[in-house]
Amino acid sequence: MKNYISAALVALGLLALGLCIKAGIDNYGNRDRVVTVRGLCEKEVNANVVTWPIVTKEMGNDLTTIYNKIQSNNTAILNFLHSNGITDAEISVNAPNVNDTQANAYNQREQLYRYVVTNVIVVKSEKVDQVNALIKKQTELLKDGIAIVAGDYSYPITYDYTELNSVKPEMIAEATRNARAAADKFAADSDSDLGKIKTASQGQFSIEDRDQYTPYIKTVRIVTYITYYLED
Repeated sequence: MKNYISAALVALGLLALGLCIKAGIDNYGNRDRVVTVRGLCEKEVNANVVTWPIVTKEMGNDLTTIYNKIQSNNTAILNFLHSNGITDAEISVNAPNVNDTQANAYNQREQLYRYVVTNVIVVKSEKVDQVNALIKKQTELLKDGIAIVAGDYSYPITYDYTELNSVKPEMIAEATRNARAAADKFAADSDSDLGKIKTASQGQFSIEDRDQYTPYIKTVRIVTYITYYLED
């Protein structure tokens, strides 16, 4: 009787061992069955900081006359800004940039004016809508004899979005959900079950202009990459 019991125990042990080995082999085989998916999230936001360089140029042969004209221009520009709600804390007046055409050894042509002076007053503000309205109104300075230089690529108007941390958690969660949905669809189409996550990586956030016509509207973008195990 004892021999039968011993034999039965050995048989059960061998069966259990066989099942464990099979499970291990299956698990090892399933390790190579994975799917990598991409989760995308995009969000449109309004820029919350604007930098507006107000550029004027003066030309002449006498620096004192040019200096006095620049001072007069600056006073009129500052009055324009103050009267439209822009504070001193949002304004910086840069030192004028003087170009002496006669000091340029490569310039062989005779110039009508010796000095070309570029003057820049910069407005940096979180009042984006208010500043945008002022940009459209800057032609009012013409009545004071001030010609604002437009389209100077050295001094572009820029818009920034600095509140990325406030939207990061929500966007990462949505990108992860989108990746999971894509993985679920792939698993269903391949008659598999979705397993645990093998690896996951979060790409960098990017902030770009929505288009060239509305640079004050930004598109924030994040892509996540997640690899899931597939199971039978």
